Amino acid sequence: MIIGLTGSIASGKSTVSKMLEEMGFPIIDADLVARQVVQPGTETLKKIEALFGPEVIRPDGTMDREKVGTLIFSDPLARKQLNDIIHPAIREEMLRQRNAYIAQGFETIIMDIPLLFESKLQHFVDKILVVSVTEENQLARLMERNGLSESEARARISSQLPMSVKEEGADAVIYNNGTIDETAFQLAQILKQWR
Repeated sequence: MIIGLTGSIASGKSTVSKMLEEMGFPIIDADLVARQVVQPGTETLKKIEALFGPEVIRPDGTMDREKVGTLIFSDPLARKQLNDIIHPAIREEMLRQRNAYIAQGFETIIMDIPLLFESKLQHFVDKILVVSVTEENQLARLMERNGLSESEARARISSQLPMSVKEEGADAVIYNNGTIDETAFQLAQILKQWR
């Protein structure tokens, strides 16, 4: 069974991912894969360099994320071109890792994909587990965690799909508004139902 784990910014998805990892489930982390596919020497990084020029590569051979970010920030076409290079590479690497875990005999694999719905990757997984949180908690956690003003935090939250939309698309929802123990209990109950 392939479980897609998702949530919104500051919902506690990383906490649940860590719990699943501690239970021994293999985790495929989309954010980590996004960094792996642009490592020095990769085809993806070569394509990015060909698109934006050698100035986006640091002397140590890594991608200069700040420079790339500046280039795509105000240029929708450049952003699309970058995404057209990176997204297929991320999907391919996630599927490669998934297939490797299946070949190793793992029966349950977790695909931790923050933008599961936004990227329309529901077909990658058998079950979708959404980590949800009230808007008040989300706002407070994000402001505290990232040192943001309320308006900055609200802007980040509103750039993602609303929690209610994600909950509608879920096979199960963990309501992460209480203690760590309450979250762990909900997770255990869901896994018991799915096995």
